[in-house]
Amino acid sequence: MTTSTRSISRRLLPALLFGLAALGAQAQEFPIKGKAIRVIVGFPPGIGVDAQARAVTPRLSEILGTPVIVDNRPGAGTLLAAQELIKAAPDGYTIFYSASSTLAQIPHTLKAVTFDPFKDFTPISMGAQGPLVLVVSSSLGVNNVRELIAYGKANPGKLSYASFGVGTSAHIFGQIFANQSGLTDLVHVPYKGGAEVAPDLYNGRVQIAFSSAAAGIGYAQSGKAKILAVGAPKRTPLMPDVPTLAEFGLKNLDLTSFLGWYGPANMPPAVVKKINAALVDSHAQASVKENFKTGAYTSESSTPEELDKITRDAYQRWGQLIKEVGIEKN
Repeated sequence: MTTSTRSISRRLLPALLFGLAALGAQAQEFPIKGKAIRVIVGFPPGIGVDAQARAVTPRLSEILGTPVIVDNRPGAGTLLAAQELIKAAPDGYTIFYSASSTLAQIPHTLKAVTFDPFKDFTPISMGAQGPLVLVVSSSLGVNNVRELIAYGKANPGKLSYASFGVGTSAHIFGQIFANQSGLTDLVHVPYKGGAEVAPDLYNGRVQIAFSSAAAGIGYAQSGKAKILAVGAPKRTPLMPDVPTLAEFGLKNLDLTSFLGWYGPANMPPAVVKKINAALVDSHAQASVKENFKTGAYTSESSTPEELDKITRDAYQRWGQLIKEVGIEKN
């Protein structure tokens, strides 16, 4: 090392040490009491994912000692919400409660996705798991999947299905169902959220919805829609009377969805650790578990490392599935 280089190093070292100390202090004091933590949700208020986030945030706020507010950013299959998170400072005051479709599915199906699902997010904790369900409008007059397929074959081109956007779980689910059932003329109709789907499903303008169990239960409670099947290998104890698609001859449809908590890239590990610990406690609360159960989900938490592995595995699995059913990026 030359004398000049040593001189530069001596000048830079104090600044570097100061910066590291500042980061350490920031992590230690997180969260600043009274400074709100924002939870971005990519769905409108009132439906499954939003309801889950709002069930968790009171306890999260209590543990962290600062307000925790939900910020709904629906649209583009949760892409808008993801983009909002990515541009946020990685200081722990903006986090994201997301369905698995955001990181595991839409990167394979939407050209508008410019983020890297692993480099641009910090995994914090799992949130929930639950199956997708097949729902039909009561006006259709069918009572099971067999009757639905028979109706579709007898009325070609007259069945359409709703999803929450191109490339989302519901879109993929619908395409798999169309391929395996022989209803290849099933029409996909994307919506921004459940609030838009409901009236069209109830009056029969769209006949089928492939949705989260929570949304499906909401549709069925109206009396204007029916849940015909779950997309899981076995019946779920949360909905024991609802058959699986496999029981009607549709195989290999494990469409269990998960939700997770993420932050922007490069969050300080100490901040991640604090939020993770608060989330683990929150998801273990009996009131939270019961709230999730009403939507046919289980409240679950994990380490950041476990969520990272779950996300990577889901990304690979859905990528292969999307390729097999022929959904192309648009």
